[in-house]
Amino acid sequence: MVDLVFAELAAPRRREVVSAVAHYVAGVLDWEPMHEMIDTLCASADLVPGSQVKTLRGSVQGVVLRVLEDGRIVWRTESGTELTTLPETLTRSEG
Repeated sequence: MVDLVFAELAAPRRREVVSAVAHYVAGVLDWEPMHEMIDTLCASADLVPGSQVKTLRGSVQGVVLRVLEDGRIVWRTESGTELTTLPETLTRSEG
């Protein structure tokens, strides 16, 4: 049901929303963290060079270097690796 409600989200973001709700239902995740995750995943992030970003699961953080003409994001991880990805796979980081 959750997958249908959030069908307009890009597949990676929709998977994370479904996972957050499933963890809440299973009792592993409290309401507030789940709510915050869903809000973050539903917000459109206007990523510009210099934006602090992280992967949807938060396992890798870095900074946006440039936005390519086709909309993909080139970013550098904290370890110094340059990656190119779709903006749907990143979210803003507070750090």
